[in-house]
Amino acid sequence: MRILIVLGSFLAAIGILVTVHEFGHYWVAKRLGFKVLRFSVGFGKPLITRVGRDADRTEYCISAIPLGGYVKLLDEREGEVAPAELGRSFTRRPVLQRIAVLLAGPAMNLLFAVLLYAVLAMIGTVAVRPVVGDVRPGSAAAAAGLERGDRILAVGDHATPDTGELQIALISRFSGGGALPLLVSRDGVRRRIDLVYRGDRVALTVPGRLLPGLGFDLASWHSKTFVREVPAGSAGARAGLQAGDRLVAIDGAVLDNGAQFVDAVGAAADRRVTIDVERHGTIVHLAAQVPAVSEQGVRMGRLGITIADGPRSWPPGLILERRAGPLEALADGASRTWEMSALTVQMLWRITTGQVSARNISGPISIAEFAGVSAYLGLTAFLSFLAVISVSLGVLNLAPVPLLDGGQVVYQLIEAVKGSPLSERMQIIGQQVGIALLVLLMSLAFYNDISRHLN
Repeated sequence: MRILIVLGSFLAAIGILVTVHEFGHYWVAKRLGFKVLRFSVGFGKPLITRVGRDADRTEYCISAIPLGGYVKLLDEREGEVAPAELGRSFTRRPVLQRIAVLLAGPAMNLLFAVLLYAVLAMIGTVAVRPVVGDVRPGSAAAAAGLERGDRILAVGDHATPDTGELQIALISRFSGGGALPLLVSRDGVRRRIDLVYRGDRVALTVPGRLLPGLGFDLASWHSKTFVREVPAGSAGARAGLQAGDRLVAIDGAVLDNGAQFVDAVGAAADRRVTIDVERHGTIVHLAAQVPAVSEQGVRMGRLGITIADGPRSWPPGLILERRAGPLEALADGASRTWEMSALTVQMLWRITTGQVSARNISGPISIAEFAGVSAYLGLTAFLSFLAVISVSLGVLNLAPVPLLDGGQVVYQLIEAVKGSPLSERMQIIGQQVGIALLVLLMSLAFYNDISRHLN
């Protein structure tokens, strides 16, 4: 049942986002007088076809392979065109109009993200304030003077009203090098803290490794955490853990929930830790040697056990509820879309230059899983997922790579400067380069997906 929900959510997301993108091309092409031959959601053999009633007799199709789509315009490079319709062929239209059609797809994705974020703002969102939880002794966070209970107000000049904004600000500033300037509130007094990390920065840009690597976590929900299974021969079994034990503390740090235990164990690779558990009403102190495993190229600790959390509760004041009116929501949607677009461009550049781990590139397997998880969590989570992917789709399609919209825009700009189209030979070379780059990117994305599952 779960796999059906994941697959259905993934296909629904792809169908929506592709339709939005291609509708941008279609709508602008129609308004500018291009002849549109076909609007297809999906590739391959058309399964359902409807012919429009206008003079162009445009075909509207749903095709067999639901992993993309296209708008087919009249183009004399692809076949003979009647003399009476040459003026409506793509190659015969003014260059600026061609560029407008090419840019309309990515622009529609970004506009769709604005609307999604606006709808979310009007529905109302629940966020978590970024309050520091445990700070690990000897870590960069401890050396900087960060303390449990500090509320992080800003990273540099980037305000951090919630944990989502904090994650964006931290990865953006950290991957650029230098110290992390934090503005925190402690006991009602604002303080400036400069957090300096002297280790391998790229390793910490792997998803999920930044906060543990810096040496602190964020205050979160409270729940009792129990050991569910202890396989024979595992490190947990050698330490004396038993099914039913309640995990109380690790290395003296009291646990609020199971996620903190997982993070603490993950940061303790090849190290001995003390674990306090409650067993039959008595506190038992255990010592465990944590073996190291490799996960997405990063060494981390694992005990080989499974755990489960009980009912969750949130500390007072940690939850932030927000709801906006229509105009404020639109402004928020535009701001969020701009912020996510800028972050996407920044991360792509830093991945290319080696400042950020290429493990951040996710493939269709991960995207399908995220779609499924967001669908499980509810409508607002799924809409938020759609917004993020829509921004990514819009930005990526603007990249100056042949086969993508941005690459085609480059061709048109070259024609505008030269006064004639780029030679057929150069266009073929560009297409080959574009195919090679896309194959390389997809191979890396699949590798990341598969290696994450194998680990």
